[in-house]
Amino acid sequence: MDMAFAQGFAAEWVAAWNAHDLERVLSHYRDDFKLTTPLIKKIIGNESGMLAGKGAIRPYWHKALELVPDLYLELMHVTVGINMVSICYKTVNDRIAIETFLFDANGKVYQSSVCYNV
Repeated sequence: MDMAFAQGFAAEWVAAWNAHDLERVLSHYRDDFKLTTPLIKKIIGNESGMLAGKGAIRPYWHKALELVPDLYLELMHVTVGINMVSICYKTVNDRIAIETFLFDANGKVYQSSVCYNV
């Protein structure tokens, strides 16, 4: 994992969200990936804040895009670790998010976790 990969991933990921292209967003992930975010609890009432698999995450993200039709992300920082990338971005109502993505050997995300400045 290097900074060039991290920056390319972050730029494409943000562009996919800003295009509201859910299939483009999902193309970065394995079919069995896991997502943890406080918004899962808020949007669909899942108390664990975790979903697993595209089959569960696709409808959650679809609902989130319906609830926030003007969603726009502004990429602020990109950092790189061992098989992971963390990005800091500004989202709705100037909320700041830091999201960490764990990658498999094929460059697909198998786990993602999000923190917000609530």
